[in-house]
Amino acid sequence: MADPRINELASRLIRYSLNLQKGEKLLIENTGLQPELVRALVREAFAVGALPLVTLKDQEVLRALYEGTSEEHMALMAKYEYERMKDMDAYIAIRAYENINELSDVPEDKMGIYARVLYQKVHTNERIANKRWVVLRYPNKSMAQLSNMSLERFENFYFDVCNLDYAKMSRAMTPLKELMDRTDRVRIVGPKTDLRFSIKGIGAIKCDGKRNIPDGEVYTAPVRDSVEGTIYYNAATNYNGTTFTDVQFTFKEGKIVEATSSNTKALNDILDTDEGSRYIGEFAIGFNPHILHPMLDILFDEKIAGSFHFTPGNAYNVADNGNRSSVHWDLVQIQRPEYGGGEIWFDDVLIRKDGRFVLPELEGLNPENLV
Repeated sequence: MADPRINELASRLIRYSLNLQKGEKLLIENTGLQPELVRALVREAFAVGALPLVTLKDQEVLRALYEGTSEEHMALMAKYEYERMKDMDAYIAIRAYENINELSDVPEDKMGIYARVLYQKVHTNERIANKRWVVLRYPNKSMAQLSNMSLERFENFYFDVCNLDYAKMSRAMTPLKELMDRTDRVRIVGPKTDLRFSIKGIGAIKCDGKRNIPDGEVYTAPVRDSVEGTIYYNAATNYNGTTFTDVQFTFKEGKIVEATSSNTKALNDILDTDEGSRYIGEFAIGFNPHILHPMLDILFDEKIAGSFHFTPGNAYNVADNGNRSSVHWDLVQIQRPEYGGGEIWFDDVLIRKDGRFVLPELEGLNPENLV
């Protein structure tokens, strides 16, 4: 018998996240093989009168494609994926990686071709900019291991997170969005961190279960050239199969002028992908009450309660500072006391201390008020 939580998740994705309508075309793209959820999504799409299409991808096959690729080859792949994406109304990606390091030894120049030629054209410029979309993971043994949990415990955690009442969370987000909309100066302090920038005029976006599952953040972008100071990211991160720890940036006039980590050379290779990859495209505050610790999966880690992320690379067109890049790398700092604490200030007013919101109008986003 199918787990009823899968059907509940499929219903939320189709009816709430995408608000899929009769006659609309939906692309379901599954990397890995999660037939239970894919079948449930197909049935739910048909139930609302939509037209579902399914693509199944395998991580090891993708690795072989990327290893041998060229500009000409990737342009050919991008041509067909772009035409299909352009024809869709909505998109769901289910990604369940058995090995998060599967792509770690694909040469960086090959991954750069994929990022510039296919991902930017198909996803950054078309899917993210023009479609309704939602991206999620699916519980497997690899994710359970990264979370230091048994598979059964991780599955329970996963469905608690993904089937959260996001409509309730959305209402609690509104005061933070409105505050960010009218804020000019931001200062963030914490261990090895003293960061200053402006978000004036950019605008803020609520992430309330309509783009990513799990969800739970409000994001904007810094004025591109306004970032000054240093930041230390205390959450490990994985980019294209390579894991980094102890990432630290120094900024001058918006640009990352110094970058170090557990793998400083690989870090700087990524930041040198293009001109925009050394500037910041997103600043976001995370507060999902169920997600407390990093697990090397950014869809979860960027939503950690008491965290924020500060993202080198491309800005979203709905909160746009003009930065363009084939890179968009969400890097996370957690500010709860067990991670060293920290403060976020808006226009010289303290809004969050040690991971907890301190302004009365924002207290609805503290964990006890969201579960």
